[in-house]
Amino acid sequence: MSENHIAQVNVDEYEEITSEDVDRVIAGLEALMSQTKSENIRAYLEEAADQIFELVYGDDAEVVEDDSPLEEAA
Repeated sequence: MSENHIAQVNVDEYEEITSEDVDRVIAGLEALMSQTKSENIRAYLEEAADQIFELVYGDDAEVVEDDSPLEEAA
């Protein structure tokens, strides 16, 4: 029942997500990926990073694949 309540709140409210917050979270996920030995866990983290990146930058954004911070790409 609480899941239904959460879904209703998400529909009714708009959450503003900043590029700085996305960049910080992705940097944290990238750090976890570099420390993780499991390929399966690394794949899940990479998928999460991709989805979080799309929250602000969208599908058409250019993905940066080097070690530089994402703020340079923004």
